[in-house]
Amino acid sequence: MKKSQIRKKITQKRKKLIHQINSINLIAILKILKKEKIKGKSLGGYYPYNHELDPMQILKDLEKLKFIVLLPKIKKNSQMDFFRWSFNDPLKINKFGIPEPISQKVKLPDILLVPMVAYDKNLNRIGYGGGYYDRYIARLKKVKKIITIGLAYTYQKVSNIPINKYDIKLDYIITEKSR
Repeated sequence: MKKSQIRKKITQKRKKLIHQINSINLIAILKILKKEKIKGKSLGGYYPYNHELDPMQILKDLEKLKFIVLLPKIKKNSQMDFFRWSFNDPLKINKFGIPEPISQKVKLPDILLVPMVAYDKNLNRIGYGGGYYDRYIARLKKVKKIITIGLAYTYQKVSNIPINKYDIKLDYIITEKSR
């Protein structure tokens, strides 16, 4: 199946099932961070869009554990950067209708929670087709070590994601069934 077909199929399914799904277990993320011996405490998250898995409770819990929460801002040419954000801080809506932090100081995450439309057993993912996360992860890996953790529902898993040279494989994928 082509990426566009997978994207259409899974986004339709996600829209139908959004209210039936549990959230991600924070313990699954903490296990990964312990295993990877992550010393840094800056965590790139995302504000859920178009029925994506909602990471807000995870971000709130990690902020209580003294993690620095970062959210992305979309830039020109399918680029993005991450900026510090706290639950007390205001957000502004970008041209896609996604809330973004108002901070102007770019921060580099140590851990990146990645949204997705679909994934496979080989830790490949597809998003909406803009390449924002693939470009960002490739750029960030040139300057520092980062752990990428995809967040998805189990029904978003497909047998095979067709990949190209620009697609970046994730380090982990966590679902609502991960413990």
